[in-house]
Amino acid sequence: MKKILLLATGGTIASVVGEDGLTPGMTADELISYLPAHNHLYQVDSSVLMEIDSTNMQPEFWVRIAEAVYKNYEDYDGFVITHGTDTMSYTSAALSYMLQNMSKPVVITGSQVPIHNNHTDAIQNMRNAAQFACEDIGGVFIVFDGKVINGTRAVKVRTRSYDAFESINHPYVAYFEGDEIKYTSSGIPVHNKEIELDIALCPDVFLLKLHPGTKPELFDYLKQHYRGVIIEGFGLGGVPTQGRNLLPKIIELIEAGVAVVITTQCLEEGGDLTLYEVGRRVGREQIISSKDMNKEAIVPKLMWALGKSNDLKEVKELMETSIADDTTL
Repeated sequence: MKKILLLATGGTIASVVGEDGLTPGMTADELISYLPAHNHLYQVDSSVLMEIDSTNMQPEFWVRIAEAVYKNYEDYDGFVITHGTDTMSYTSAALSYMLQNMSKPVVITGSQVPIHNNHTDAIQNMRNAAQFACEDIGGVFIVFDGKVINGTRAVKVRTRSYDAFESINHPYVAYFEGDEIKYTSSGIPVHNKEIELDIALCPDVFLLKLHPGTKPELFDYLKQHYRGVIIEGFGLGGVPTQGRNLLPKIIELIEAGVAVVITTQCLEEGGDLTLYEVGRRVGREQIISSKDMNKEAIVPKLMWALGKSNDLKEVKELMETSIADDTTL
């Protein structure tokens, strides 16, 4: 029988009705009570790390979660983290960078409806997550609506539906058919190395989504207050170079020692700065190209890279180094 540790952080799954609406308020033991009372797969211990709406999730809280997994790593076969859906993708990606070389599963789940409500999706999500936490697989995963998604590839695309998450630019790891787990690939890696905790983060990262009319002067403020700027460009990553020309200001950012990542506003198929002139003119500088990563993975990865170095060349190398199934090259 496997030993599973459930780490509760709040979210809709643990919410109750308060004076001003839903708010996290259920204990971890109450959540566990919804798991099958008699099973031959696992026994579960629990701990409450925080009780927050995931809208209030912060990089410092990612560190607390990673430390809790690392501290208990040798005593358990797998981990389930209950979490709000709104920032779940950011947390799963962050943990993928901070907890490396894992040979055990860290499974994040939550729900669109509180677990005590009628017609909730929480009970099935919890049971699927606990079952997947027993698998002989290493890494961070989101289990939601019967699907298993790599931690760096999940994006919340729906606000109310049970199938809230999609795996972007990467196949699902597995899916559930009743109580059976069906893998989409037989080549799931299991690391034999010792787990590594790497929690140095720099939260001074800004995400800018361009629109027609974005003012170049905005970058003067960013240069003074951030060490990293992620620019969501148009199409494959294009940035305006006529009219309100942003390229000179982007160059100024880099010259001031600010790491600049160019990505696309499109969910699917990633960016490419080499195809169009507007992309090539930007790409000539020391720009970090995100390739096919989603923004929920780029943001914590840039925080993680900037936590290692102030040297832009080293930051670029770290950003373009693949971790788990974070396929950036």
